[in-house]
Amino acid sequence: MNGTPRGVNRVLLFIIGVKLLAVGLLLLLLATVPAVATWWHGWSAGVWAGAENAFRQTRFPGREESWLWIVAGLVLVAVIIGMVAWLSQQGKGRANLLVASDDDSDVDGEVRIGGGVAEQALRAALAERTDLAGASVTTLEVKGRPGLRIRIQPRQGVAPHLLAAEVSQLVEALDLVIGQKTPVLVHMVSGARSRFTRAERVR
Repeated sequence: MNGTPRGVNRVLLFIIGVKLLAVGLLLLLLATVPAVATWWHGWSAGVWAGAENAFRQTRFPGREESWLWIVAGLVLVAVIIGMVAWLSQQGKGRANLLVASDDDSDVDGEVRIGGGVAEQALRAALAERTDLAGASVTTLEVKGRPGLRIRIQPRQGVAPHLLAAEVSQLVEALDLVIGQKTPVLVHMVSGARSRFTRAERVR
């Protein structure tokens, strides 16, 4: 429901995972298989010689330095900028205001209701329920409009459809209080906490 680039994150994690797996496998083979170690020494020596030759052929006239170092520096700067841009997209979409509209009364101004008001009200209502192992409420902005994501963790044996209906009633009551309908995503999760916590269970 937020702007986090999940697809990009999954692709990057897959690429990083494959590279780490390949490096780990290579290190294991180098330590255990003599033939692989021999091949590695020959291959790495050839690569190092090729790199040295490339740096020698790309020196500035009358200088010992190669312009390849400038290229490497620019590549590193581009990588850093890309990483900063990627990190800035994580968790994007959080909103501070749930309602921000013109006031219809005779007093000039706007009506503003912070997202924390709805979050605290719903969390307080959900905290009283014994059929939940945990609950969290977050205000997010979706397509320029604020909405709520309600993440609940029902205990073992709780009927999901009944729980969703009761949570929807809480949201409808909140809509009456704030004076507008709010887009809501109800996300149910399960885990070890819902199975092993000592509390009343709904069967």
